[in-house]
Amino acid sequence: MKTWAVQDAKARFSEFLEASLKSGPQIVTRRGVETAVLVPIEQWRNAVSRPRRTLKELLLAEDPRFDLDLPERGKGRWREPPSFD
Repeated sequence: MKTWAVQDAKARFSEFLEASLKSGPQIVTRRGVETAVLVPIEQWRNAVSRPRRTLKELLLAEDPRFDLDLPERGKGRWREPPSFD
């Protein structure tokens, strides 16, 4: 993804649009902060039309929501309490 300053994107919009169509999403920055993205319409439609799960469905789902390495219960190491000398 290429990054464009807003004034460059405005001044060279045709080139900006072509870059989006050929190379994929293009990021627009304002004062050095990423503020917007120009995305080809097919990518936009795919992202918008994708069915979203509700919060209830996410919380009740069988599949894990993230990977977290937890030690077996009772096998973790205890930290020494701090001394306040």
